[in-house]
Amino acid sequence: MFLKYLARRLLYVIPLLFITTLIVFSFILLIPGDPVLALLGENATPEKVAQLRQQLGLDQPIIMQYFDWLKNALQGDLGRSIFTGQLVEEAVFSRLTVTFQLVVAAMVISVVGGMFFAITSIYYPNSWMDYVARFFGTLGTAIPNFWLAMLLVLFFSLKLGWVPATGFTSINDNPVDFLKGILLPAISLGAMGTAQITRHLRSSLMEVMNADYVRTAYSKGVKRWRAIFNHGLQNAMLPVVTTIGILFGNLLGATVVIETVFAIPGMGQLAVNSILQRDFTMLQGVVLVMIVLVIIINFITDIVYAILDPRIEY
Repeated sequence: MFLKYLARRLLYVIPLLFITTLIVFSFILLIPGDPVLALLGENATPEKVAQLRQQLGLDQPIIMQYFDWLKNALQGDLGRSIFTGQLVEEAVFSRLTVTFQLVVAAMVISVVGGMFFAITSIYYPNSWMDYVARFFGTLGTAIPNFWLAMLLVLFFSLKLGWVPATGFTSINDNPVDFLKGILLPAISLGAMGTAQITRHLRSSLMEVMNADYVRTAYSKGVKRWRAIFNHGLQNAMLPVVTTIGILFGNLLGATVVIETVFAIPGMGQLAVNSILQRDFTMLQGVVLVMIVLVIIINFITDIVYAILDPRIEY
């Protein structure tokens, strides 16, 4: 039954990927500006414009441009940057490792922080810790991440000087410098996720802890903390798994802002630079890889959900 479910989900992903490529290619063409004029300048002669347009393949019909791009993308060739001539896949995947480290750090903060606040709130109901958790669950979703990032930089970097305000060091190069450099961006990026997981897990735990089998466990002398960890979390985590899968896509999209604020050389900053330079080829590659990553994570989330709850059907 599980293999049948897995096969159906795979069949669902294939047309979704095709639609994704069509949307990515179409929407980016709607961005105002001409990459040829951006390269040559407004004073370029019509002959040079026509020559470069033909060289870049922009003189072909849109549908032909799309199928040529799709054929090359399926072979792992995302083209070359209009401005630098660098292979798009090389630029994207070199930046992807940076963004991946940032998103993973933010996910760890979101999951650990969210579980801590939610469990503490359930363990001490109607206490000051419960009120703090509920307040943070509301505040975290209301504060824009870029505003939180600037506040953190102002206080911890400029005023206290504890961590650097900008820059990035890979964990493979220097783990200590990586932790110092990633701390503020990860907190800025993960605050919203922490608030979302806190709210969802707290609501789910409240429902589970009022179930009959938990009351039966209490009647047998099971302590509250054991009931939460042994009986509550296993069932309360099901909706949280979905939240984590959706959160990954949200965090990946939010890196565009956070990487710009902290000058982190990731995919988000690459996307911003591509938009400013009208580098459509590079931007297509960045957006396509981001969307494919989100689809893959959602697919994995569906599979994990089915493993945790065998009652789920396609």
